[in-house]
Amino acid sequence: MTIRVLLADDQPLVRAALRMVITDTPDVEVVGEAGDGAEAVRLTGELAPDVVVMDIRMPGMDGIEATRLITTGPGTTRVVVLTTFDDDDYVYGALRAGASGFLVKDMALDDILAAVRVVASGDALIAPSVTRRLIKEFAARPATTPPPPPRAALGGITDREREVLTLVGSGLSNAEIADRLCISVATAKTYLTRLLAKLDARDRVQLVILAYEAGLVAPSGS
Repeated sequence: MTIRVLLADDQPLVRAALRMVITDTPDVEVVGEAGDGAEAVRLTGELAPDVVVMDIRMPGMDGIEATRLITTGPGTTRVVVLTTFDDDDYVYGALRAGASGFLVKDMALDDILAAVRVVASGDALIAPSVTRRLIKEFAARPATTPPPPPRAALGGITDREREVLTLVGSGLSNAEIADRLCISVATAKTYLTRLLAKLDARDRVQLVILAYEAGLVAPSGS
């Protein structure tokens, strides 16, 4: 099955580089290109791509607002945001807006393709080391994030599911969670599936954010 991708970036050279490598890939195709957020939203509605590779900093409507409109819309399109390492604030906003992960612009093109496949499959692209840095930094900024809800907001999950959510929030993979709790990887995946359903979370990225906002994982420096 071919993965249909929309490229949204205000830099034509970036789009051209991505399009070039995707053109040589049999299971991924570019179905459209957008130079700003508003155009990305419009083309998503018209073309229904599987994945939008979304730049954050664009003129007019930025990638965060475009991501929010796409992920709350009627379709099933998933969004991966493009960033540089000095864009942490923007990345956090994009994740909260519903993005399924993020790519760093200086990544190898093959790695970007692999990331697109991961997100298209329904998973989230979440690099533990980068995620820990991102979420911890911004969980420690009460002025830019809402106050953590009471732990009762996670009502309905079991103590074991709460343990799993805490470990997900710490950036652990399914295999690492299984090892930490002395369970099988299949069982860890089952707990993750239950958490996604019970907490109405889109993917693993949203579970990470929920874990921090619920106070299950302490912010950096606390």
